Amino acid sequence: MTLEPIRPQTCIIRNTAAAKGRNLTVTPETTATRHLHYGRIVLDAGDEAVSVDPGSRETGLICLKGSATVGLGADRYTLDLYDALYIPRATPFTVEPVRLGCDLAEISALVERSYPVQFVAYQDVQKDAGLHFKAGAPGSERTINILLGKNVSAGRIVAGVTFSAPGNWTSWPPHEHAEMLEEAYLYIDMPAPAFGVQFVYTNTGDPEIATFVRDGDVVLMPNGYHPNVAAPGSCINFLWMMAANREGVDRQFGVVNVQPEFAGGGSGLEKGQAGAK
Repeated sequence: MTLEPIRPQTCIIRNTAAAKGRNLTVTPETTATRHLHYGRIVLDAGDEAVSVDPGSRETGLICLKGSATVGLGADRYTLDLYDALYIPRATPFTVEPVRLGCDLAEISALVERSYPVQFVAYQDVQKDAGLHFKAGAPGSERTINILLGKNVSAGRIVAGVTFSAPGNWTSWPPHEHAEMLEEAYLYIDMPAPAFGVQFVYTNTGDPEIATFVRDGDVVLMPNGYHPNVAAPGSCINFLWMMAANREGVDRQFGVVNVQPEFAGGGSGLEKGQAGAK
Protein backbone atom coordinates (compact mmCIF):
# COMPACT_ATOMS: atom_id res chain seq x y z
CA MET A 1 0.00 0.00 0.00
CA THR A 2 1.32 3.43 -0.97
CA LEU A 3 0.88 5.96 1.82
CA GLU A 4 0.10 9.62 1.17
CA PRO A 5 3.05 11.96 1.86
CA ILE A 6 3.04 14.31 4.87
CA ARG A 7 2.96 17.84 3.47
CA PRO A 8 1.67 20.99 5.21
CA GLN A 9 -0.12 22.04 2.02
CA THR A 10 -2.35 18.93 2.01
CA CYS A 11 -2.41 18.11 5.74
CA ILE A 12 -3.32 21.43 7.43
CA ILE A 13 -6.72 23.12 7.03
CA ARG A 14 -7.44 26.23 9.07
CA ASN A 15 -10.61 27.54 10.71
CA THR A 16 -13.00 24.93 9.30
CA ALA A 17 -16.05 26.26 11.18
CA ALA A 18 -15.85 29.78 9.73
CA ALA A 19 -18.61 29.41 7.12
CA LYS A 20 -22.31 28.87 7.74
CA GLY A 21 -24.22 25.99 6.18
CA ARG A 22 -22.65 22.68 5.13
CA ASN A 23 -19.02 22.74 4.01
CA LEU A 24 -16.72 19.80 3.28
CA THR A 25 -13.07 20.75 3.81
CA VAL A 26 -11.37 17.32 3.82
CA THR A 27 -11.78 15.00 0.84
CA PRO A 28 -9.44 12.61 -0.98
CA GLU A 29 -9.59 14.92 -3.98
CA THR A 30 -8.28 17.97 -2.12
CA THR A 31 -6.22 16.71 0.83
CA ALA A 32 -3.89 13.90 1.90
CA THR A 33 -6.61 11.35 2.66
CA ARG A 34 -7.46 8.18 0.78
CA HIS A 35 -10.88 7.48 2.37
CA LEU A 36 -11.70 10.11 4.99
CA HIS A 37 -14.10 13.00 4.36
CA TYR A 38 -14.77 15.73 6.93
CA GLY A 39 -17.01 18.78 6.99
CA ARG A 40 -19.05 21.04 9.25
CA ILE A 41 -22.75 21.82 9.35
CA VAL A 42 -23.13 25.18 11.10
CA LEU A 43 -26.66 26.56 11.35
CA ASP A 44 -28.21 29.42 13.30
CA ALA A 45 -31.58 29.17 15.01
CA GLY A 46 -34.30 29.53 12.39
CA ASP A 47 -32.12 28.52 9.44
CA GLU A 48 -33.64 26.12 6.95
CA ALA A 49 -32.76 22.45 7.29
CA VAL A 50 -29.79 21.17 5.29
CA SER A 51 -30.39 18.11 3.09
CA VAL A 52 -27.53 15.68 2.40
CA ASP A 53 -27.36 12.73 0.00
CA PRO A 54 -24.21 10.82 1.04
CA GLY A 55 -24.26 8.44 -1.91
CA SER A 56 -22.07 5.44 -1.12
CA ARG A 57 -20.48 7.02 1.96
CA GLU A 58 -21.30 6.00 5.52
CA THR A 59 -21.57 9.06 7.75
CA GLY A 60 -20.99 9.94 11.39
CA LEU A 61 -22.47 13.15 12.77
CA ILE A 62 -21.12 14.53 16.06
CA CYS A 63 -22.64 17.56 17.79
CA LEU A 64 -19.95 20.08 18.77
CA LYS A 65 -22.21 22.97 19.81
CA GLY A 66 -25.91 23.59 20.28
CA SER A 67 -28.49 21.02 19.31
CA ALA A 68 -29.88 19.57 16.08
CA THR A 69 -32.62 17.29 14.83
CA VAL A 70 -31.45 14.82 12.20
CA GLY A 71 -34.11 13.31 9.95
CA LEU A 72 -33.75 9.95 8.23
CA GLY A 73 -36.99 9.41 6.38
CA ALA A 74 -39.74 9.30 9.01
CA ASP A 75 -37.24 8.89 11.89
CA ARG A 76 -35.93 11.80 13.94
CA TYR A 77 -32.88 11.95 16.23
CA THR A 78 -31.95 14.87 18.51
CA LEU A 79 -28.22 15.45 18.97
CA ASP A 80 -26.93 17.46 21.91
CA LEU A 81 -23.32 18.16 22.89
CA TYR A 82 -21.02 15.29 21.83
CA ASP A 83 -23.89 12.98 20.92
CA ALA A 84 -23.18 10.99 17.75
CA LEU A 85 -25.27 9.40 15.01
CA TYR A 86 -24.11 6.74 12.55
CA ILE A 87 -25.90 6.88 9.18
CA PRO A 88 -25.59 4.06 6.61
CA ARG A 89 -24.50 4.52 3.01
CA ALA A 90 -27.23 5.46 0.52
CA THR A 91 -29.31 7.06 3.31
CA PRO A 92 -30.19 10.73 2.67
CA PHE A 93 -30.62 12.85 5.80
CA THR A 94 -31.58 16.34 6.92
CA VAL A 95 -30.13 18.51 9.69
CA GLU A 96 -32.30 21.14 11.36
CA PRO A 97 -31.07 23.49 14.10
CA VAL A 98 -32.79 23.44 17.48
CA ARG A 99 -33.08 26.42 19.85
CA LEU A 100 -29.80 28.38 19.57
CA GLY A 101 -28.50 26.64 16.46
CA CYS A 102 -26.05 23.81 15.89
CA ASP A 103 -22.52 22.96 14.85
CA LEU A 104 -22.02 19.37 13.71
CA ALA A 105 -18.92 17.56 12.48
CA GLU A 106 -19.69 15.37 9.48
CA ILE A 107 -17.32 12.41 9.02
CA SER A 108 -17.71 9.97 6.15
CA ALA A 109 -16.03 7.35 3.97
CA LEU A 110 -16.96 5.19 1.01
CA VAL A 111 -18.09 1.68 1.94
CA GLU A 112 -19.49 -1.29 0.08
CA ARG A 113 -21.69 -2.73 2.82
CA SER A 114 -24.66 -1.24 4.64
CA TYR A 115 -24.69 -1.06 8.44
CA PRO A 116 -27.61 -0.07 10.71
CA VAL A 117 -28.48 3.40 11.95
CA GLN A 118 -27.05 3.84 15.45
CA PHE A 119 -27.46 6.73 17.91
CA VAL A 120 -24.79 7.20 20.59
CA ALA A 121 -25.61 9.39 23.60
CA TYR A 122 -22.56 11.06 25.12
CA GLN A 123 -23.91 10.49 28.63
CA ASP A 124 -23.97 6.73 27.91
CA VAL A 125 -20.37 6.82 26.66
CA GLN A 126 -19.28 8.44 29.92
CA LYS A 127 -20.76 5.53 31.89
CA ASP A 128 -18.78 2.89 29.96
CA ALA A 129 -15.21 2.29 31.16
CA GLY A 130 -14.25 0.87 27.78
CA LEU A 131 -15.34 4.04 25.97
CA HIS A 132 -14.53 6.76 28.53
CA PHE A 133 -11.19 6.57 30.34
CA LYS A 134 -8.12 8.49 31.39
CA ALA A 135 -4.78 7.84 29.73
CA GLY A 136 -1.23 9.01 30.26
CA ALA A 137 0.96 9.95 33.21
CA PRO A 138 1.69 13.38 34.72
CA GLY A 139 2.53 15.66 31.82
CA SER A 140 0.48 13.63 29.34
CA GLU A 141 -2.84 13.10 31.10
CA ARG A 142 -6.04 13.27 29.07
CA THR A 143 -9.56 11.90 28.99
CA ILE A 144 -10.59 9.86 25.95
CA ASN A 145 -14.19 9.36 24.83
CA ILE A 146 -14.86 6.87 22.03
CA LEU A 147 -18.06 7.87 20.24
CA LEU A 148 -17.96 5.71 17.10
CA GLY A 149 -15.78 2.73 17.88
CA LYS A 150 -16.31 -0.80 19.15
CA ASN A 151 -19.77 0.30 20.33
CA VAL A 152 -20.92 0.86 16.72
CA SER A 153 -21.17 -1.44 13.71
CA ALA A 154 -19.57 0.37 10.77
CA GLY A 155 -17.25 -0.15 7.83
CA ARG A 156 -14.47 2.42 8.02
CA ILE A 157 -15.09 5.41 10.29
CA VAL A 158 -13.95 5.68 13.92
CA ALA A 159 -14.26 8.86 16.00
CA GLY A 160 -14.16 10.32 19.48
CA VAL A 161 -13.13 13.32 21.57
CA THR A 162 -10.05 13.81 23.74
CA PHE A 163 -9.63 16.47 26.42
CA SER A 164 -6.18 17.19 27.85
CA ALA A 165 -5.08 18.46 31.22
CA PRO A 166 -3.75 22.06 31.00
CA GLY A 167 -0.31 22.32 29.41
CA ASN A 168 -0.10 18.58 28.78
CA TRP A 169 0.96 16.43 25.87
CA THR A 170 -1.54 14.03 24.28
CA SER A 171 -1.22 11.20 21.80
CA TRP A 172 1.73 10.31 24.00
CA PRO A 173 3.72 8.14 23.74
CA PRO A 174 3.99 8.91 20.01
CA HIS A 175 2.28 6.26 17.92
CA GLU A 176 1.20 5.53 14.37
CA HIS A 177 -1.24 3.17 12.63
CA ALA A 178 -1.00 4.08 8.94
CA GLU A 179 -1.14 0.50 7.68
CA MET A 180 -4.65 0.24 9.15
CA LEU A 181 -6.13 3.72 9.60
CA GLU A 182 -5.61 7.27 8.40
CA GLU A 183 -6.52 9.98 10.91
CA ALA A 184 -7.30 13.67 11.35
CA TYR A 185 -7.57 15.90 14.42
CA LEU A 186 -10.12 18.71 14.62
CA TYR A 187 -9.29 21.04 17.53
CA ILE A 188 -12.37 21.95 19.58
CA ASP A 189 -13.35 23.82 22.74
CA MET A 190 -10.14 25.88 22.72
CA PRO A 191 -11.29 29.50 23.11
CA ALA A 192 -8.70 32.17 22.22
CA PRO A 193 -5.96 32.69 23.13
CA ALA A 194 -5.58 28.92 23.73
CA PHE A 195 -3.39 27.05 21.26
CA GLY A 196 -1.35 23.90 20.91
CA VAL A 197 1.46 22.52 18.78
CA GLN A 198 0.86 19.47 16.57
CA PHE A 199 3.63 17.26 15.22
CA VAL A 200 3.33 14.71 12.40
CA TYR A 201 6.51 12.91 11.42
CA THR A 202 8.22 9.82 10.12
CA ASN A 203 11.65 11.44 10.54
CA THR A 204 12.27 11.63 14.30
CA GLY A 205 15.07 14.14 13.79
CA ASP A 206 13.23 16.61 11.56
CA PRO A 207 9.40 16.49 11.70
CA GLU A 208 7.52 16.99 8.46
CA ILE A 209 4.87 19.00 10.35
CA ALA A 210 5.27 21.10 13.51
CA THR A 211 2.51 23.71 13.58
CA PHE A 212 0.44 25.89 15.90
CA VAL A 213 -3.19 24.71 16.11
CA ARG A 214 -6.26 26.58 17.33
CA ASP A 215 -9.98 26.00 17.62
CA GLY A 216 -11.44 24.89 14.28
CA ASP A 217 -8.16 23.85 12.65
CA VAL A 218 -7.67 20.36 11.24
CA VAL A 219 -4.41 18.44 10.85
CA LEU A 220 -4.32 15.21 8.84
CA MET A 221 -2.15 12.21 9.68
CA PRO A 222 -1.98 10.09 6.52
CA ASN A 223 0.95 8.34 8.23
CA GLY A 224 3.59 9.07 10.85
CA TYR A 225 3.72 9.66 14.59
CA HIS A 226 1.45 12.49 15.76
CA PRO A 227 1.88 13.75 19.35
CA ASN A 228 0.78 17.24 20.36
CA VAL A 229 1.11 19.58 23.31
CA ALA A 230 -1.00 22.36 24.84
CA ALA A 231 0.32 25.81 25.67
CA PRO A 232 0.82 26.39 29.42
CA GLY A 233 -2.52 27.11 31.08
CA SER A 234 -4.44 25.88 28.03
CA CYS A 235 -5.90 22.53 27.11
CA ILE A 236 -5.52 20.87 23.72
CA ASN A 237 -8.87 19.26 22.94
CA PHE A 238 -9.77 17.55 19.71
CA LEU A 239 -12.19 15.40 17.80
CA TRP A 240 -10.17 12.56 16.33
CA MET A 241 -11.54 10.85 13.25
CA MET A 242 -10.18 7.85 11.41
CA ALA A 243 -10.97 5.84 8.30
CA ALA A 244 -9.90 2.23 7.92
CA ASN A 245 -7.95 1.23 4.85
CA ARG A 246 -9.72 -2.15 4.53
CA GLU A 247 -13.42 -1.98 5.28
CA GLY A 248 -14.23 -3.84 8.49
CA VAL A 249 -10.87 -5.58 8.87
CA ASP A 250 -8.81 -2.51 9.77
CA ARG A 251 -11.49 -0.71 11.76
CA GLN A 252 -9.79 -1.17 15.15
CA PHE A 253 -9.17 1.48 17.79
CA GLY A 254 -5.95 1.37 19.80
CA VAL A 255 -3.98 -1.06 17.63
CA VAL A 256 -0.90 1.11 17.16
CA ASN A 257 2.87 1.11 16.76
CA VAL A 258 4.52 3.17 19.50
CA GLN A 259 7.69 5.06 18.63
CA PRO A 260 10.36 2.55 19.77
CA GLU A 261 12.20 4.94 22.09
CA PHE A 262 9.01 5.39 24.16
CA ALA A 263 7.42 1.94 23.85
CA GLY A 264 8.22 0.57 27.30
CA GLY A 265 4.90 1.40 28.97
CA GLY A 266 2.40 0.55 26.23
CA SER A 267 0.27 3.02 24.30
CA GLY A 268 -2.25 4.01 26.98
CA LEU A 269 -5.07 3.14 24.57
CA GLU A 270 -5.55 -0.47 25.62
CA LYS A 271 -8.85 0.12 27.43
CA GLY A 272 -10.47 1.22 24.18
CA GLN A 273 -9.52 -1.86 22.17
CA ALA A 274 -12.17 -4.33 21.12
CA GLY A 275 -12.68 -6.93 23.85
CA ALA A 276 -11.13 -4.76 26.56
CA LYS A 277 -13.15 -4.12 29.74
